[in-house]
Amino acid sequence: MAALLRSARLLKFSPSGLLQVPGSRRSGPPLGRLYSGVPVGRSAAVCSRQLGRVPDSVSRCAWPYTAGCVRSYAVATEQKDEAGLAVQSKQAQQFDWALTKLDSSVRRTGRITKTLLMRIFHDICRIGYPSGNHALLLLRSCGSLLPELPMEERNELAHRVWDKLQELGTQYDVSHYNALLKVYLQNEFKFSPTDFLAKMEAANVQPNRVTYQRLIAAYCQNGDIEGASTILGFMKSKDLPITEAVFSSLITGHSRAGDIESAANILSVMRGARVEPSPDTYVTLLNAYAEKGDLESMKKTLEAAESADCSLMDRDIMQVILTLAKAGQQQHIPEMIERLRHERGYIPDAMNLCLSLITQGHEDTAFSLLKTFPTLQSETSDSSNLGNFFLRHCVNRDMAVEKVAHYCKELQELNLHTSPFTFTLSCALEAKKLGMSLELMKMAKEQNLPVRPHYFWPLLTQPLKEKNAAGVVEVVKGMDRLGVAPDMDTLVTYILPVFPSLEATLQTLQDSGVSVDSEAFVYAKIRGLATSDLAKVYTLISDPSFPSLDLRGPATSFRGSLISGFKKSSDVDSMVKITQLLHTDNRFSSKNFNPSETSSYFLYNLIESISEEQVHVQEDKLRSFFSQLHAQNVTISPNIYRRIKNLLESYHCPELIKDVHALVSKERDSGSASWATGDENKVSELESKLAELKAENKPLSSVLKQTIHALSAEENLQRALELKQEHEGDMSVGAYAVLIGLCCRHNNAEEALNLKRELSRKDSSVTLDPIKYIALIKTLSLNDKVEEAMDILKEMKEKDIILNDTHLTAIFHMLNAVAAKGETTTVRRLQDTIFTLGLAKPTASLCSPLITFYLESKDPSGALDAVMECHKLYNQLPRIHDVIVALVEKGDTDVLQKVMDFISQKRGEMMMLYDLFFAFLQTGRYKEARKIIETPGLRAKPGRLQWFGEKCIVSNKMETLEQMVEMTSKLFECDRDEMYSYILRLCKETNEWQKAEATWTKMQEENVIPRERTLRLLADILKSNHQEVPFEVPETWYEQAASPPQQAESQSPPLEAESSGRYRNRLLMLCKKGKAREAMDIVKEVNEKGVALGGLSYDHVIRALLAQGHIEDALVVKQLAHAHLPEFKLSETASNLLIMSYSKRGKATEALETLQSMLELDHVPSHLAVIRLVQALGNQGDVAGIQEVETAVKTLGTNVYLSSMVFVNNTALAHIANGDVESAVDLLEGLYMSPDSSNPSMSFVFRKVMETGNDKALDKLSAMAERLANHFACYRPLSDLFLQQLHMDKVEDAKFLLARFNILAEQKEILLSFMTQAAQIPGQVRKIKNLLSLVPDFTDKETVYSYLMKCHALDKDLQSAKALYEQNQREGVVINDLFLKRLAVLYREAGETPPFPEPPESFKFYAEKLRKKDTAKE
Repeated sequence: MAALLRSARLLKFSPSGLLQVPGSRRSGPPLGRLYSGVPVGRSAAVCSRQLGRVPDSVSRCAWPYTAGCVRSYAVATEQKDEAGLAVQSKQAQQFDWALTKLDSSVRRTGRITKTLLMRIFHDICRIGYPSGNHALLLLRSCGSLLPELPMEERNELAHRVWDKLQELGTQYDVSHYNALLKVYLQNEFKFSPTDFLAKMEAANVQPNRVTYQRLIAAYCQNGDIEGASTILGFMKSKDLPITEAVFSSLITGHSRAGDIESAANILSVMRGARVEPSPDTYVTLLNAYAEKGDLESMKKTLEAAESADCSLMDRDIMQVILTLAKAGQQQHIPEMIERLRHERGYIPDAMNLCLSLITQGHEDTAFSLLKTFPTLQSETSDSSNLGNFFLRHCVNRDMAVEKVAHYCKELQELNLHTSPFTFTLSCALEAKKLGMSLELMKMAKEQNLPVRPHYFWPLLTQPLKEKNAAGVVEVVKGMDRLGVAPDMDTLVTYILPVFPSLEATLQTLQDSGVSVDSEAFVYAKIRGLATSDLAKVYTLISDPSFPSLDLRGPATSFRGSLISGFKKSSDVDSMVKITQLLHTDNRFSSKNFNPSETSSYFLYNLIESISEEQVHVQEDKLRSFFSQLHAQNVTISPNIYRRIKNLLESYHCPELIKDVHALVSKERDSGSASWATGDENKVSELESKLAELKAENKPLSSVLKQTIHALSAEENLQRALELKQEHEGDMSVGAYAVLIGLCCRHNNAEEALNLKRELSRKDSSVTLDPIKYIALIKTLSLNDKVEEAMDILKEMKEKDIILNDTHLTAIFHMLNAVAAKGETTTVRRLQDTIFTLGLAKPTASLCSPLITFYLESKDPSGALDAVMECHKLYNQLPRIHDVIVALVEKGDTDVLQKVMDFISQKRGEMMMLYDLFFAFLQTGRYKEARKIIETPGLRAKPGRLQWFGEKCIVSNKMETLEQMVEMTSKLFECDRDEMYSYILRLCKETNEWQKAEATWTKMQEENVIPRERTLRLLADILKSNHQEVPFEVPETWYEQAASPPQQAESQSPPLEAESSGRYRNRLLMLCKKGKAREAMDIVKEVNEKGVALGGLSYDHVIRALLAQGHIEDALVVKQLAHAHLPEFKLSETASNLLIMSYSKRGKATEALETLQSMLELDHVPSHLAVIRLVQALGNQGDVAGIQEVETAVKTLGTNVYLSSMVFVNNTALAHIANGDVESAVDLLEGLYMSPDSSNPSMSFVFRKVMETGNDKALDKLSAMAERLANHFACYRPLSDLFLQQLHMDKVEDAKFLLARFNILAEQKEILLSFMTQAAQIPGQVRKIKNLLSLVPDFTDKETVYSYLMKCHALDKDLQSAKALYEQNQREGVVINDLFLKRLAVLYREAGETPPFPEPPESFKFYAEKLRKKDTAKE
């Protein structure tokens, strides 16, 4: 094909081989969507909507890599790999979240930011294993999705991505070349289609229909009709279909060739070829006229489109506006703006157009468009601040301050923005634009807007980081010119650190003409004196004219300096005077604290900052200090005393404790109640105990309740009633409640009602559990005792019973049960009473039982009447979709029109349209469905589209599904990959590989980015039918790579004859197959024969050996690599594996050296490698090593996500390993006593200590945990100890601890977390049951039983699962769908049929449903 093109008259090529024509004008490409929802262009059209020309200066900007535009993608490279599929998957997870975020940004706003794109790109490059799908997403993101970047910068970015990913081993297929072509067209990049095609052929990548279409677009973009015709002829010879996209490109080509008449005649040619022009074609023609400034022809084209029933949307008109602006035809833009209808989705489309206009120098046009935005829907963050995005982009583009200020002023005058100057200033500060920021601050002050010291912090950050004193002075001078004096925080944090001393700071600022008389400088002076001269400090701060200084607020730096001065000074008199002043003077306390509290905390902070050794050295000074404070009537609170006492006790200073105790004015004692729990007894034992107590005339209530509870578990209603009759006088409230529930389960309405009446006579104030009330109402309603059921509901209201989601679900099932009996009047009365009393709010779920009854009775008209009644009474439309479907199937058009009008009036047109759309699709009325979905302003509803797609798959309705996917191609915000995946899933079910292949071609035409799951699905279909897979599939690549060597193994040539490439391939194959030792043998043999290998091959073998634990062999290979390649360095992955291997072997020193080597190479250690290293250092007692690792990790910022407790816990274990338990206790106790403590977990420390049997350390840590609980109400350490005891099966120890600290039973979140973690691992059900035996009520039964069922499912224990299910039914606990799904799978795997319908959705679906339910509760 390339040769054919060269024989024709083609574009002139530059001598350097660049795909750019020097001196030529650059034509505007289409801003075709990468996704639906991108504001400009249509995803289905390739080069179908031209946007005009840009200035000649653009053409002078070439790609900076001068070796040729296509040289970097000339040869498809070999895919790099790693030490196993598991490692690849784990590493991919580190940046997949970012790719998902990028995808989400595009779908939501139609654009992405350069910052987000570069962050993802750098993550991929750092990890080093990009898949073809990641490359595709990055490449397609370099076009019109970056409206904030100039086109030249977008092109540079695209080339950078292509080069780097190819270097990292990404295999490019035709979809990547097509994506690059699309980016070139969108960015108006001048290139040679001939060379592009030739390079594809050289890389052994075959072009497809999409490639040819885009090459035609490239020729037409330059007005070269002859070149386009050559490719067009080739397509015809290959019987490739000529699509609407090609015709649209030809319109552009003729127009730019100066033949506008031929361009207009293309529409007739299309109709002659039986291709009906769509809105895309008309927009292309409009753009052609717009470039010429022919307004009359544009109007005629718009009229022609309307008459052809091709309704143009707002985004179509926006393309024309952009074309007019770029062509210099601004006089026609108001005419087009008036045609905008502000459809749904207008705001994101218009925002992206404004950004593109500003980027290309048409900011006035962008501002005129901005003023058309609907003010009530302007921006999601603040509806009253229209234009934030506009102002931010103006700042980022370095627009003149005067012009930005003009826009701000006009926005404020039009009441479109409440504070445009302030917002613009914040943008300038964020971008660290000093000149613009100072000018904007000056304007803000002129408008009497506040300018505060912290506004300057962003400007000071960079000079501070660079220790640039001149830069800091420049900013401070700007502050001074604006009359803003630095405050204490600004001075201490941003100014003083860049100067050698306070005196040097003051002198430099004075020499620069800056005033140093503000309070902040006075504070700074006092702060300096505090560490050297306390007497002078007291003289200054005791002066009534000294300004206020809150020691617990902004002046924390002064407090630290004062404490440092107290520790150094021997001037006890000045220390006492200063403390007494703090104790009495309000100037040093905030409004929320009195001075005595400030002085108390100051003393605690002082003692806390002094080490044990220093306390003993300064004991005499401290005793004198405390004695004089007592003489001056300085007091401290009991709480502070306990904290100081704990510190001094650990320092063994009893005399000091007495002196501190003298300062306490009042002490409080506290005690704690204890309780114990006993094991449940069997029924017979309980009855025996009951008889004994009765014989001894002792109270029976507690044992009687336990007995009835046990009988209830056995469903023995008769015996339970007999016991109640025998011991009626001893019946407790709990016993009555259990017995009422048992009667309801046995549908014994009479006994249940009698028991309830007896309970009310005994104590009318008693309330039952809401589930018991609902069960009683259900039983009464089903047994024709409706009035009694109403009385129970009224009682619930009188007693303020509060219902949660679980209770509402129980009400729903109760109403369904009553409706199933045909008691429609009863259901209505129950609903009316429940809603009127306010026990529950009307919801679609609670209103649906009646509609369900009518639908199951084949009475859609009755169901519709019930729905309308529900809406009239409760503003709900339960099961409305099912009603519409029933009416469409029945063909009752009059009633259907009635319901449509009703829904449109009550719920809006969009809901009505979707209901109709699905109904028409389901009944095969595709013409009507298309008219519905093409309604202007309609946007995608992913949940509803997914529901119908799944329905088509289950019903095997390929035609219906294809129609839906095709009809939604232009639907705003429609997830096209998701839509096409439905077709592919059905293709897999029916094994239609031809259909799947055609779907793949359509996806490329539409520029859809497939997710990896979609690629795997398509690959499976093609492979199962022995067809070639035209793209890379990461998960199956290893198998594909291994097959050829396996087949050729027997006939391979001798090693001596193999090339280094052959060695590399064999090594790669062996590493992938896990044969690391065999790979090492080849490396040794190659070394003996003197054949050179690349560094990557050595690295592969090293990684494979380390992954299997062969550390010595890996080091041998490393030495061989160094012998051949002196500059050889381990890759990031290999270094991480080496650190983990050393750590596992206990060689922490070698692991630490490897980490240091990584950091020198700017490599980033993995999360797991750092954890393993720190744990190894902790086991060896290397505290300094842990601190070194912690310091190194902090320099990496957010690249390594590690909790600080990793270092704290392992440092504590290091102290314990060294025999220094006291230091470990000090470290942990200080952490929990810190005012900023978040109460992290130290469970890891308790576990390691218990595993090693270190009773001494365990005793001291336990004492610390009890001390924190008793004195500071800090229960996290004690909770960790309790749960670790359960984890280690020390149930008796846990029971004893719980008896002494019953507060542990109230730590519900921590207990629930323990249960959640235990339920993740097989064989842990015993631990959950142990917890429940000690703390049975820490969460609701529904949650407990769900986790128990999860454990049984993990253990494949069907019998236990059955027993749990039966227990659920007996107790009336609401069973969620996830519970039933797990149980049904157990039944199915055992070859049994479950006694209930299996929930049809996936585990993930029901888990997400529960998560949303829990979130809603919060």
